[in-house]
Amino acid sequence: MKVFKNFKDYSSQRPLALSLGMFDGVHLGHKSIIDELITVGTENNLETAILTFWPHPRFVFNPNEDLKLLNTIEEKKELIDKYRIDHLFLKEFDEEFRNLTGEEFVRQILVEKLNVKYLIIGYDHSFGKNKSGNFELLQKLSKELGFEVEQMEAINIHENNISSTKIRNALLTGNIKEANEMLGYTYSVSGTVVHGKKIGRTIGYPTANIDTESIKLLPKKGAYIVEVDVKGRQYKGMLSIGTNPTVNGEKLTVEVYILDFDEDIYDEKITVKFRDFLHDEIKFEGLEKLIERLDIDKKITADYDFQK
Repeated sequence: MKVFKNFKDYSSQRPLALSLGMFDGVHLGHKSIIDELITVGTENNLETAILTFWPHPRFVFNPNEDLKLLNTIEEKKELIDKYRIDHLFLKEFDEEFRNLTGEEFVRQILVEKLNVKYLIIGYDHSFGKNKSGNFELLQKLSKELGFEVEQMEAINIHENNISSTKIRNALLTGNIKEANEMLGYTYSVSGTVVHGKKIGRTIGYPTANIDTESIKLLPKKGAYIVEVDVKGRQYKGMLSIGTNPTVNGEKLTVEVYILDFDEDIYDEKITVKFRDFLHDEIKFEGLEKLIERLDIDKKITADYDFQK
């Protein structure tokens, strides 16, 4: 997959089958679009492409909004690359671009610069200044400009439409299994292991403190069963997101205790995959009560079936 941050760097003799949108999470709804894109590309001898934006437009329109995303830019690229898409356009959502009307965007970008011959959009997608671009506009322009357009239906799980917003809400309420079901894969967070207060090692539960990207959404505060990827090997782990209230902590931390593991991994990048929710953050009366709970969590994690 070739990645372009600027349209002027792109040139190809073959026209494109393209889909556009944020693709935050690259979830099952997005997968249905990508599958159709690949089918259309194969049947019509078109190269396939996805056009997405970075940063998220909401950061531009609402700079004070504390929006967290399901994917970092690197994660998004890796997820899309798995589908063997030919081209990924990561367009900066700048002042010039945000002022393009929907029709200008179609004419100047999709048709003139990218030579799009088949366009696929999601069921609720709009684009252009003041959201002036929609499926109806695309249908009208397609006849004049010589491209085909298709709008995909929503993908449902348990009679609910899948969306990035619903996945975020599931994670923020601790509904890990529901979020993973909508994603079609296990939600993960990566980061570098940094030094913490090292209280865990004094009570027999040494943890790895993970420095995560600020843009990445963390699930709600609490304890989780996770799968930990360290140096290409996988381990069971129990992870805490919170402020460590039992020891009067204030800063939000992400800490994981890795079962059957005893290595120095400071400055290593690790990935944790969220498998299940254990319990909300608890302020215990003292370290003894904390250890009792950790012992229980450890047994539940050790007995957890990671194959299911």
